[in-house]
Parts: sequence; C-alpha cells; structure tokens
Amino acid sequence: MILHKFKDQNELNRVGADLLLSIVRTKPNAILGMATGSTPVGIYQEIVKTYQQGLVSFKEVTTFNLDEYAGLSVTHPESYRSFMNSHLFNHIDILAENTYVPNGNADDLDEEGRRYDELIYQKGLVDMQILGIGHNGHIGFNEPDEALSRFTHKVTLKPETREANKRFFNSIDEVPTHALTMGMGSILHAKSILLVVKGAEKAEILDRTLNGPITTQVPASFLQTHPRVIVLTDCDVDYKRSHS
Repeated sequence: MILHKFKDQNELNRVGADLLLSIVRTKPNAILGMATGSTPVGIYQEIVKTYQQGLVSFKEVTTFNLDEYAGLSVTHPESYRSFMNSHLFNHIDILAENTYVPNGNADDLDEEGRRYDELIYQKGLVDMQILGIGHNGHIGFNEPDEALSRFTHKVTLKPETREANKRFFNSIDEVPTHALTMGMGSILHAKSILLVVKGAEKAEILDRTLNGPITTQVPASFLQTHPRVIVLTDCDVDYKRSHS
C-alpha cells in the first residue's frame, strides 16, 4: 500500500482526481470502478472541472459502480444511478450506455449479481477502483460478517450503515434495508485501488484496515492482500507494515 496524508481536503480531492484522470489519459478506453457517498464527491467535482477545461475526454471510458440500493427507483434522488448522473455522468462526455450500475429492482437479485459479474469480466479488468470505507469497515456494502461473498450479491444492511445513510433521506424508515453490491473478490480483481478516507472519526477504522489483522469483521482489511492500493486520507494514521 502507498499512503498519502493531507491536511487539506481540497488538495486530497485534486490528487484523487489526477490519479483517475491519469488512467484515462494513458488509456482512453479505461475501465473505472466508481463509488458513491460523500467521500468521492469532491474528486468528481475536480474531474468535471478538468473536463470543462477541455483537458480530457471520457467518450471511450467504461464505468462500473460498486453497488445500488434494492427496491429504490433509479429515478429516486438517492439511488446510486441518480447520484452518479448528478455528480459526474451528466457533466462529462461519457456515453450513458458505457456506465453500469447494478439493477436493484431486478426480479431476481441473485441472477442480477451473476449478470453483473459476467459483464465486468467480459469488459476486462477494472483499471482503477475508487473506494471509501464505512465506520464499521465495510467496502461497498460488504458488511462485517462471519464470511464474505466473493461475487456481486444481495446484502441486508447493518443498522449502523442505515443510520449513517439516514442523512440522505427524510427518515430512517425511508432508508432501504437491502442492497446489491460487488463482492470482495470482484473488488480485489481490479488492477489498482484508490482508497479515499476522510474525517478524523474514521482514523480508527483506517488504522485497523491498514495495520490490523485481515478479518471478515473488517472487510476493508482484505485490501492488504492487493498489490496496488493507494490510500488518500486526512486522518492522522500511519502505515506500519512492511511495504515489501
């Protein structure tokens, strides 16, 4: 892992955007793994600024999102499809048919998970996957559990995850109870991973992610097994393990 610490989130966002943009400039038909939530918003804003300056094109880029709520209309403002359209896709020249988000309204979510994984592997390896982590160490919606699923699958959201996402809805009752998420195997299959962690309140879980034992109780700890993870954070956390 490579750890970069920032005192200023604006600088963090610029560096994060530059890392993703460097992939696109080097490989115009790059495959990017996208994330939602408040963490990547600033990075997406920087990407949009760069596009508006005429410095990059996304016409050949393909994207795959990590997850989507189950049972939430794609037109709902808090669906992850709406999120991506609002914060990124509608502001760049990416082709809508090249942006993929799991279908949380599929009649058979297990079959949808299989379809999504097949599509990812047909397109090729994700060149860079952007990730955030939850306060309990979840990645995507891979929650702490006795075992983790390798492939895209339906999950029951933990109370603490629903509580953390409540701020985006009118009440906790509106927060979906289930979601469809890429599994840890699919995530770790990416060529490179960009982990972005913001907020002093996430320092403890980031430390456990970087330096603690690899355990299903902290799904993010499995990132230790990946050969190319770049961590951007404003937390006061050090990477204590050997880089070999």
